[in-house]
Amino acid sequence: MTLPPDRLRTALTGISGILVTPMAADDRIDPARLAPIIVRATAAGVDALTVNGNTGEFYGLAFAEAERMQAEVPALVGGRAAVVAGVGRSLGEACALARRARTDGVDAVMVHQPPDPFVAPRGVVAYVAKIAEAAGLPVVLYLRNDGIGLPAIEALTRIPGVVGVKWATPNLMVLAQAIRRAGPGVSFICGLAEPWAPPMTALGAQGFTSGLINLLPERSVAILAALRAGDFARANAEIAAIQGFEALRAEEQNGANVAVVKAALALSGIDVGAARPPAAWPLPPGSAAALRDLLAGWGLLRRDAAE
Repeated sequence: MTLPPDRLRTALTGISGILVTPMAADDRIDPARLAPIIVRATAAGVDALTVNGNTGEFYGLAFAEAERMQAEVPALVGGRAAVVAGVGRSLGEACALARRARTDGVDAVMVHQPPDPFVAPRGVVAYVAKIAEAAGLPVVLYLRNDGIGLPAIEALTRIPGVVGVKWATPNLMVLAQAIRRAGPGVSFICGLAEPWAPPMTALGAQGFTSGLINLLPERSVAILAALRAGDFARANAEIAAIQGFEALRAEEQNGANVAVVKAALALSGIDVGAARPPAAWPLPPGSAAALRDLLAGWGLLRRDAAE
């Protein structure tokens, strides 16, 4: 059963945790390995969990793997948080995932922005409209390139079913204009994780996406609490405390983003396997050592990894 619209909207204005996709030693996906991550995230108060997001290596998954993740993760969450499923790539694949989302127990779909080099602004609008119609569920837009222009962004927010926009571009002035154009019926979410949440919150966004929740959901929840209280100094101090982790994820042109999360989970005692190419894997020795030191300082390094 999907969440009522008001509860989903509330969840989307909180933390949207982007789950990793666990891999077994033979490189097959193993969704059950998410269980301890989900338990900790929901106990900490993470509002929504996204399967098949970028931290979930969506573009590195075969279609059947994305189907399986969407089918199995809602049961693992068990109603303790809203479940959002990322859909995208070809229109046929995106619609196929969207059509089965409700049956799988998903509360909303998140449409990845098409990376096609010849994408047209009006083509993106048509793409999202067809997926929204196929889903029959609330739709969240994942906007990583605001180059499509404000008219197209506004048109996207007018598509029936669109309830939110994960804004994943650092162009803050365009964000401010997009929020005004969309109106109060559409929630804007910081899609660049914790470090960008304060400035986007100041402009009217609510909540943020997070890959950190796979490892330290309590830190993300503390940042959200500070932002909701209007205590930007405390929020920035909490963000500064995770800066070393985020800096490691930004290495290799952000190619270490998922790899650092997966390596950190393994060092803390939760094995979710490797990150697939083209992600950076394994971490280079210097980065691996820095990550180990960071986790030791946080008290998360399992005993045998510290030896």
